[in-house]
Amino acid sequence: MAKYVCTVCGYVYEGDELPADFVCPLCGVGADEFEKEED
Repeated sequence: MAKYVCTVCGYVYEGDELPADFVCPLCGVGADEFEKEED
């Protein structure tokens, strides 16, 4: 399972793929502000 980290606030989303319309629940930025973190 992959992890995607919000580059603004550090929120971590765990899932195989980050949905294109995902919005960070902590700071409200879109999926384009997330970076995939490799294990």
